Amino acid sequence: MDHTTTTVHGPGLFSGLTGLAKNILGLVVSRLELAALELSEVRNHVIELVAIGALALICSWFAIAYGTAMIVALAWESMGWTILLVMFLVFIAITAALVFKAKAMLKEGKLAFPETMNELKNDRDMLL
Repeated sequence: MDHTTTTVHGPGLFSGLTGLAKNILGLVVSRLELAALELSEVRNHVIELVAIGALALICSWFAIAYGTAMIVALAWESMGWTILLVMFLVFIAITAALVFKAKAMLKEGKLAFPETMNELKNDRDMLL
């Protein structure tokens, strides 16, 4: 009689750990892909925000340079030093409006990773 040994490979500890490692690796790769996709979107919004800020700064300086000189020169005889106060208040109002615009962009979440953060939270909840 010929005795042949047959080995049956069932689900053991090693195969279970290997499967778990593959699943975790797949999960990490998918999360990295999602983060990379969102990072490209955030990059575009950061560029837009920087451009808006730069334009606002340039416009503010031109307004200060030309507008203030002209208005002060024209109104100095009738208003005296109070024209300087009026110009100060006008430029403070413009600056406040630009700051509120920038804050509104940040509150819209254009610089965040909402999908990635949501998926990472779901992963953490699932694993714990």
